[in-house]
Amino acid sequence: MAYKIIASQCTVCGACEFECPNAAISLKNDMYIINPKKCTECEGSFETPQCAVVCPVENTCVPA
Repeated sequence: MAYKIIASQCTVCGACEFECPNAAISLKNDMYIINPKKCTECEGSFETPQCAVVCPVENTCVPA
């Protein structure tokens, strides 16, 4: 499974992009998106998905 970013809640701060160990997050059309093919929910790197940990807006980076 992968995570996704709720576009209507995203502030486009960029914190998640730099924390992703798989480079699964990128800026497209002024909005951050998560590539589900690259997202591993940080398994093997962290105990919890880092996009959700660093996001300043609660429940913006959520399971897809």
